[in-house]
Amino acid sequence: MVLVDTSVWIEYLLDRTTPQTAWLESHLEVDRIAVADIILTEVLQGFRYEKAFQEARRLLGNFEQITLSGVDLAVKAAQNYRQLRSLGITARGTVDVLIATRCIEDGLQLLHCDRDFDPFERHLGLQVVDCTSWLT
Repeated sequence: MVLVDTSVWIEYLLDRTTPQTAWLESHLEVDRIAVADIILTEVLQGFRYEKAFQEARRLLGNFEQITLSGVDLAVKAAQNYRQLRSLGITARGTVDVLIATRCIEDGLQLLHCDRDFDPFERHLGLQVVDCTSWLT
C-alpha cells in the first residue's frame, strides 16, 4: 500500500505535473492508495471554496483511510525523532515524524515530494516510491 503525502496531493489537485503526480495518476487504479487522517486535514484546509472542498473530500474519500497516530505510534515517533537527533538531524515537523513512523511501522511506501522525509529513508528504513522513471 502507498500512503500519499500532502505534498503530492496538493500538486495533484492543482493539476501540476511532477514525477510524483505522474506516478500517482498512473497508479490510482493499479495500487492500493491510502490517505491518512492528518494528511486529509492538511489538504482540505487549503480550500477556500465549498465546491472545491467537497470535490476534494469526495476524491480523497475513495482511497483507504488510515488513522495516523495513537499512543503506541506517538511513542515510537518520539523515539524516531530522538534517534535522528542523536545523528545530528532535527526533524522539522511533528506531522512528518508521525507520517514517516506510521509508514515504517506498517511497511507502507510513502509517495512524497518533501525533503523532510529523506533522513527517515536514509537512517530509519522508510520506504519511498521511486519516481525517477516518471519524469515527463
